[in-house]
Amino acid sequence: MESSFDTQMSFYGSENESTMEMGLGHFGCSHYRRRCKIRAPCCNEIFDCRHCHNESKNSLEVDPLNRHDIPRHDIKRVICSLCNTEQDVQQKCIRCGVCMGKYYCSTCKFFDDDVSKNQYHCDKCGICRTGGEENFFHCDKCGCCYSKLLKDSHRCVERAMHHNCPVCFEYLFDTTNDITVLPCGHTIHLECVKGMEQHLQYSCPVCSKSYCDMSRVWQRLDQEVASTPMPQNYQNKMVWILCNDCGETSEVTFHILAHKCLKCNSYNTRQTRGGPASCSSRIEEMV
Repeated sequence: MESSFDTQMSFYGSENESTMEMGLGHFGCSHYRRRCKIRAPCCNEIFDCRHCHNESKNSLEVDPLNRHDIPRHDIKRVICSLCNTEQDVQQKCIRCGVCMGKYYCSTCKFFDDDVSKNQYHCDKCGICRTGGEENFFHCDKCGCCYSKLLKDSHRCVERAMHHNCPVCFEYLFDTTNDITVLPCGHTIHLECVKGMEQHLQYSCPVCSKSYCDMSRVWQRLDQEVASTPMPQNYQNKMVWILCNDCGETSEVTFHILAHKCLKCNSYNTRQTRGGPASCSSRIEEMV
């Protein structure tokens, strides 16, 4: 009588199909297509991948004292999705011989059947990246990999991605979502930048520098300021401002709408002393 394991093998494999290809595309989770599960060394439970573990163990239903992430490099045991055999971490199942992941990294204990991502392992990052090793370089000062298109133009920020996204607070260094590098050198999720733009926010949430060309907005603000005279008792009022874009401080005439930097002509400024605070919401309206 045919066993359930033999039945499973006959379903996923055929005489013309390599054992290595059995079950390809039929297993995995929302994060990865792979033919194995992992046993978490931290809690000894079985999950489809480390992201599944982290989402489960850091949910609001879990006691804050018990929340934790999986130490990815400490994973030692995997379970074949086809024959359910638990074994030491390796690419091929010791029982059925199936390839548990077409891309496999023994350092990261990482499996993925979707090789269209062009995964590669960066020794300096210490983790696997996507996009093709030939398209990226590792910046030693920033401590992360960037597209080669940025090699001669990006502004170095020490440990640039070793922090949480300033918008959604997900750790950026090993995120699975696309990230972008702002002109100031700070990193952020690409989707978070798009969300900021939908809310008319065009400055870096870390350093407040404008991350796109705002010259047309500044020209419109010039017109707004010129057409909005201040009351007599404020016409000669002077205040000190700090420019978020160029970093210069200057003394300018107070205006309720906005204050213009004398060096770079930006209105992305903040009043530091000398009188009542001006209204910055007008910049958003101009955008």
